[in-house]
Amino acid sequence: MSLNVALQMDPIEDVSINADSTFRIGLEAQVRGHRLFQYTVDQLRYDEGRVLARGRSVELRREQGNHVTFGEWAEVDLSDFDVVWLRQDPPFDMAYVTSTHLLDRIHPQTLVVNDPFWVRNCPEKLMVLDFPDLTPPTMIARDPAAFRAFRARHGEIIVKPLYGNGGAGVFHLKPGDSNLSALLETFAGINREPMIAQKYLPAIVKGDKRIILVDGEPVGAINRVPQEGEARSNMHVGGRAEKVGLTDREREICARLAPVLKEKGLIFTGIDVIDGWLTEINVTSPTGIQELERFDGINAAEAIWIAIEKRLAERRG
Repeated sequence: MSLNVALQMDPIEDVSINADSTFRIGLEAQVRGHRLFQYTVDQLRYDEGRVLARGRSVELRREQGNHVTFGEWAEVDLSDFDVVWLRQDPPFDMAYVTSTHLLDRIHPQTLVVNDPFWVRNCPEKLMVLDFPDLTPPTMIARDPAAFRAFRARHGEIIVKPLYGNGGAGVFHLKPGDSNLSALLETFAGINREPMIAQKYLPAIVKGDKRIILVDGEPVGAINRVPQEGEARSNMHVGGRAEKVGLTDREREICARLAPVLKEKGLIFTGIDVIDGWLTEINVTSPTGIQELERFDGINAAEAIWIAIEKRLAERRG
């Protein structure tokens, strides 16, 4: 099966070839004989009944400083593709939401991964609300009094933007910290979105586990350990990835999520678990597959393409 594949992503010339998951997915696509076309979300548009994008064909290679060769600029109708990857990084703002609405208009005739309807309706920090028994105590609010009451109940808390990513804007607040009100005022001055608070889990110092799921099934995990004195384990802010396995509790969490993720067409997801507690379900542009492959030899990109090819074969059959 040779597929025409479009990658909607951030500029591919700027990616880290040893860390970026979309780059690894693209390399695997080429191995399987698929053809790649790449565009950025600002070049996506709806125009008189068609969903169009302006971009270039690409050929990828794992060669530092020379990892992509571009074809000529071209305007394409995305309904002519077999697969479109929705892979630009958050923030999950109205621009992101709008891109999912546009891609809705070609899916499922063109398979969009992940399903744009459910990417829009299951942002990472909200989908976990469907599993309250698996998550630490959580609150979403704008009212400063509500945050003060939440901290009074739970002591140390984590406060972060509801639609942020990569560890940006994440704060660890202790009971005596006097910065809570100023922090909330700062965020209120930037936008009108609520914030999310969760009970602080002290085990974060030992790591935040990223579990990779393909079509709902876990394929492996990495542990992300924060730097000393840092509350955030994200690799964007200096977290260290290390080899790790799955516990029985984590397999239980995955089993609970599997039918939901599969039903919603969320083929490639990454969940975050700290000390047996589910904190996020990443559906926009999860990362970690390259680190997993280096540690355990697990080719998650291959598993992802097998799942996609199976769906397309079943549809055509």
